[in-house]
Amino acid sequence: MSQPITALVIMGVAGCGKSSVSEALCNRNGAIQIEGDSFHPAANIEKMSAGIPLTDEDRAGWLDSLCEELRRAVDSGERPVLTCSALKLRYRERLRGAVDGLGFVFLELTPQVAAERVTHRPGHFMPSTLIDSQFAALESPTGEPLVLTLDATKMDIDELANAAVVWWDKHRVPATS
Repeated sequence: MSQPITALVIMGVAGCGKSSVSEALCNRNGAIQIEGDSFHPAANIEKMSAGIPLTDEDRAGWLDSLCEELRRAVDSGERPVLTCSALKLRYRERLRGAVDGLGFVFLELTPQVAAERVTHRPGHFMPSTLIDSQFAALESPTGEPLVLTLDATKMDIDELANAAVVWWDKHRVPATS
């Protein structure tokens, strides 16, 4: 049997559909959604709003907060689904260090589609001018353990969520007696 997945991260660049897929997935299987963007400190939001890409140092405290939230959720018996860009391998490794059996659903798309989606996303602090910097930072997780890569340009939100649910169910944590 493959390693059980205790929690998921829905990852990818801005505009890939992380929040929408996470919400749809949670509605299907009773998991809880952790919206990674809500853990950004004000300074990070101000930088991104001004069109300034975040540095590794900017993301450090944010990633620590996400790790703490994942641990809290798993320790309390919940099945968390975290939305987080998780662009670099070292970010994913940091998240993996927080909880055993962390799975990643990578929503892959092109820079053109990402920019188009972000341009039409109302009320979000992330401008489309930062899309190129996200793709420049992206280290594809394809081939890493417990990663499902889905083409977010060929599937709608429901199809993406369904594929993630099926994959997660195949890696379900065995029930304890």
